[in-house]
Amino acid sequence: MTTTTMTSLLPEAALAFAAVAGLLLGSWLPRRRQWVVRALALAAVAAGLAATAADAAGPAHTAASGSYAVDIGLHAARAAVLVATGLVLLAGSDGLAGDRRETEAYVLLLLAAAGSLVLAGANGLLVLAMGYLLASIPLYAMVAFAKDAPGTEAGLKYFLMGALFSVVLLGGTTVLLAAGGATGYPLLAVGLVEAPRAAAGAGAIAVLAALLFKAGAVPAHFWVPDATEGAPAPVAAFITTVPKIGALVAAYRIGAGLPLEAAGNWSLLVAAAAAATMVLGNLAAFGQDGVRRLLAYSTIGQVGFLLMAVAAYGRAQEALPGLLYYLMAYTVTNIGAFAAVCALPEARRLAQWRGLFGRRPWLALSLVVCLLGLVGTPPTAVFVGKLTVFTAAFDAGMVWLVVLAAVMTVASLFYYLRWILPLFRPAGGDDEADEVAGAALGAAGRWSTAVAVCAAALTLVLGVAAGPVLDWLASGALAG
Repeated sequence: MTTTTMTSLLPEAALAFAAVAGLLLGSWLPRRRQWVVRALALAAVAAGLAATAADAAGPAHTAASGSYAVDIGLHAARAAVLVATGLVLLAGSDGLAGDRRETEAYVLLLLAAAGSLVLAGANGLLVLAMGYLLASIPLYAMVAFAKDAPGTEAGLKYFLMGALFSVVLLGGTTVLLAAGGATGYPLLAVGLVEAPRAAAGAGAIAVLAALLFKAGAVPAHFWVPDATEGAPAPVAAFITTVPKIGALVAAYRIGAGLPLEAAGNWSLLVAAAAAATMVLGNLAAFGQDGVRRLLAYSTIGQVGFLLMAVAAYGRAQEALPGLLYYLMAYTVTNIGAFAAVCALPEARRLAQWRGLFGRRPWLALSLVVCLLGLVGTPPTAVFVGKLTVFTAAFDAGMVWLVVLAAVMTVASLFYYLRWILPLFRPAGGDDEADEVAGAALGAAGRWSTAVAVCAAALTLVLGVAAGPVLDWLASGALAG
């Protein structure tokens, strides 16, 4: 690798180095000092953010013989993934500290984060497949980390579906290689112009299906509720956030870089997936009594909104900056909601959150900000993200999709209120409910509570400062 390539890949290298070094350290450190590995992981995240800030000041370019794009898409994905990883590491400190496999948890999270970055920067099908596997395999183990019955079942389901879609991805890559004669997007774009439409379309659909699985979108969403409920809360926060960043940026990059409209209406296909995803996610959330399953279906619905920007590629100037901003906004907001779940691991049902404001007002207010943020309430960041994505879809001529998304946004308010309202209900009048809530709202984790408060503050700050962030995102372009 050249010096330029190594410099361009510093954030990814920092995560990989910390994973290897952490694994070696954890093999020798006593259990009470496993926090050293967590500190190393947080240092790698900080170093990655610093390298991202330095690299973002330069022009868009490619690295590794053109197979890796270092551009605004990767810079935004790096910022979101690294911040998300850091917040999850901190939120998980309460539950993972002292665990006999604490080191392995941090190492697997770092590897999965690195895989998501590779997904976001892939400028060729082989690099895409490598990033896909790296972002998947560590998470199969993390979902079953607790080794209990729900986690083991969820991990097995996640693994089996992941293996299936990995084969689908490799099959699609093979078909596109045969049709276009290359794996790198620039050369593949030239080759697909003269390729048979059926072969190009079949290969592209297979690759898209794998990315939809990674993002948790319809029709490959079945693993999301079970994995979110069965995994440890910090892992649930990670799998519902970080892999989506890499998958959605990769999907946008494929649509923008390859002439797929000639093989079929690619934009309409993605729009249909967006519509099905937002409808299923939001409607299914209404019947959930468990907070993790509610957030699981909520994240499916959010992916539907995000896919609108992917469907609007090339036909609206706001599509790329809207997607990237929405991903950043969703990252901090979703992790903030999950941090509250991490703080109170015994409160698994909505009724068990009754009276939280009277007991822990800061945690309750932070949760309210994050839940209303997921709805898209001003002045939170998700509001600006939704507004930008809706505008992009409207400019792209998908008025029907914008109307459907607006209806689903209003509908989502009702199931979030099912969680918000009990937070402010005082104890009294129902001894059984008070007893259940009191047992669940015991001692709250300090680190996870702090992460919830910080994430709520970040979503407000990012919403207020949306202008400069969107200007930065709009000033760049995809390399390739």
